[in-house]
This record gives sequence, structure tokens and C-alpha cells, in this order.
Amino acid sequence: MTVNQPKPAPDDELARLRAEVTRLREQLATTERIYAHFVPQQLLHFLSIKNIRDIRLGLQTERRMTVLFSDIRDFTSLSESMTPQENFNFLNSYLSQMEPVISLHRGVIDKYIGDAIMALFPDTPDDALLGALAMLERLDAYNHGRTRAGYLPMRIGIGINTGFVMMGTVGGSGRMDGTVISDAVNVSSRLEELTKTYGVPLLISEHTLHSLENAGRYQIRFLDRLRLKGKHEPQSVYEVYDCDPAPLRQAKTRTLRRYEEALAYYHLRDIPQARSRLLECLAEAPGDIPARIYLDRCDDYLRTGHYENAGDSVLDPPWLDEFNSGLPEIDSHHRSMLGQIGNLATSIRDGRCQRVEGIFEALHQQASERFEVEESLMQDTGYPFLPEHVQQHRRFIENLDNLRERLNASQEDLLYLAFQIKLTLSDWLINHSLKFDRHLAQHLRQKES
Repeated sequence: MTVNQPKPAPDDELARLRAEVTRLREQLATTERIYAHFVPQQLLHFLSIKNIRDIRLGLQTERRMTVLFSDIRDFTSLSESMTPQENFNFLNSYLSQMEPVISLHRGVIDKYIGDAIMALFPDTPDDALLGALAMLERLDAYNHGRTRAGYLPMRIGIGINTGFVMMGTVGGSGRMDGTVISDAVNVSSRLEELTKTYGVPLLISEHTLHSLENAGRYQIRFLDRLRLKGKHEPQSVYEVYDCDPAPLRQAKTRTLRRYEEALAYYHLRDIPQARSRLLECLAEAPGDIPARIYLDRCDDYLRTGHYENAGDSVLDPPWLDEFNSGLPEIDSHHRSMLGQIGNLATSIRDGRCQRVEGIFEALHQQASERFEVEESLMQDTGYPFLPEHVQQHRRFIENLDNLRERLNASQEDLLYLAFQIKLTLSDWLINHSLKFDRHLAQHLRQKES
């Protein structure tokens, strides 16, 4: 005879179902939290995704961001002396120090590449630069702890660049990933590598320099002009030395003008003048590695005739067809402006300062009028990067006015001032056309199609 099991009471069954639902919800929440460690929530936000389950291949967006690359110096040598477990303990200890610093400055860690960090700063280049300086400060505190524990201190290099980036999802049916595609990424990675060459911890591109809210709040000096792979024009690179040890930082500040004059003379091939200024710098700042590198270049030139300079430093470069943005009216005005800037630089170099006031005035008027027309066009066509474009225009006018004031003060070395015109006006104009105006041209073509 079969004995029927008593059915559970309705209240017991309801309680069991509620407990199961709670468990599943907690499991789902835990799973989503774990996924968030691999897919940053900010990436979902950039792609207008509210839930990770909505991710699919082909999602994409375009932003103007600042990209930061950092890397541990001599990590390969360090890792060879450690066991696998010690390697991962070391890496995780270091990365756990850097991650909150980046997040605090509104940065998003896009990926870890071994001992390297790639981070994106979507708001302002100042966030990235302040974040990089905070990383170096945190590293200094971290090294104090390592030293007390009997470990060697570690060093890192950081490269920062600003530009347009494409973000999206790539992959196949079995594997998908979020990625960033951009020349801006490649340049920031290259700058990080160059910190090893020049023996400095932090380098920024001219694109980042010209995009800072107020570059004067940082301790920045020109470092070199480099022809990076795939670039039409040499790129100017700048050292940020706020986090150097106090004695070296103070010495670099005291010798800043002599150092930058030396580099101007070097790049314009007056090697004896460059060398004498570098010797003065090194007498006061013997630990200044970039100054030492340039002195070695001067000595090599005097000994062998070999001139090491990857960038073209002609003061009056011609406008080339490869600089064109694809907008004939804008390109025509830029060609005219570049000619005036070159005339301004060579007139100052040659001491013909009585004629430069008229050139300054004509440049200011032409730039102001032309920029106003361009900004109206961007406004009328709904160009999404109008604020960033306007900021760049304002920076050109600021640089022009600043150089005018410095010349009128009659306290500047004329060749140095001519070189500054090249860096802040000529180079700005060429790179603005290659990046900002080409991007605007692409936007206008898409609007017409």
C-alpha cells in the first residue's frame, strides 16, 4: 500500500521560492560585479549600453580623449629573479596602488598589458596629467615601503597624448572584446618608450600641451622634435618634471631658460652656442639627463660632423599638399598664415624686429576672422567637437599674443624666440590642419552623403 507524502504547506513553498529567487538575484549581481572587473562600466557608458547583456559586435563611438601609457622600468630583469607567484604578487601589489589613483582623476583603465597600464581620460587632458603626477607621487610612497622591507625601489615611465579615438567591440562568435583604435594611442605608447631614452619619468605630446587648461601651472619644458612612425611632420615632445626630486626639480627651474635656449640653438644648428649653454645648465644641475644627452650630441657633432635630429626645424616651412585638410577655403587661409608665421620667425631671427609688429597685427586679424567663420560653419552643421575645436583656436591666439608681448619686452634671446614661434604657431597650424580640420572635413562629407 502506497503512503502519500504530505504536501508542503503553501506558506513553506512560497518561502522556498522566495529564497531561491533571492539566491539567484545575488548570484546574478555577483556575476555582474565580476564581469565589471573585466569590462569597465565606463566603456559601457561610452557605448550607450545600460546592461552588459546588451553588448554585441560592431558597437562603436568616437570621442576626443587623452590616452596614458605607463610601464615598469626593467621589469624583465626584475621578473627573472622571482618565482611565478612572486611575479604576480609583485604586479598586483603595484597595480593595486595605481588603479585608485587613476580612478580618482576620472580615468578609465582600458587594459593591463603585462606590467603596462593603458588608461583613458575622457574629460580633460589636465585629468590625465594630474593623474600621472599622482601616480609618480604614489610610487614614491610605495618605494619607501619597498625599501623598508628590503626590496629595491622601482621606476616607471609615463607617456600622454590627446586626440580622437574610436571605441567599440571587436571579435568573433566565440570571443569579443572592447577596444580603442586611434593614432593617439600609438603616440602615447611611443612617448612612454621614449622616457627610457631620455631618462625622465613623464612625457607629453604637443597635442596634450596645447589642450591643457593652463599649462603654466605645471613644470614643463621642451625636450625634442621627433619624427614618429607614420607621421607627416616631426612632433614636439615635452618633459613634465613636477615630480623630480626637489633638488633636481629646483635646478631645472633655475636653468630653464638657458636649457631651452640651448635646445633652440641645437635644433637650428648653432652647435657652439648650444654647447656653452648646456655646460652652464649641467654645472648647476649635474643630474639633468636630457641636458647631458644634448651635450653628448653637441660633442659628437664637433667630433664627427654627425647631427642627430629627427625633426625638420626650418623656421619658414613651406605649405605642402599633404597638409591639406580637404577644405579648400580653409587650406588656402592656412597656407597664407603659415607663410606669414615663417616670415615672422625669420625676421626675428635676423634682428629685423622693426617690421614684425605689422606681421603680428595681420596674423591676429586673419586668424580671428578665419576662426570665427570656421566656428560658425561647425555650429551650423552640428559638428560634435565644436568646443574642443574652439579651444584650439583660442590657444593659437593666446600663443600669438604671448609671443608678441615677450618680443616687446626686449628680454628674450631672438633666436630662441624665433624657435618658439615655430613650436607654438607653425607646428600648431600644420598639426591643426592634419587633425582637427581633416576631422571637420570628414564630418562635412558625411553630412552631405
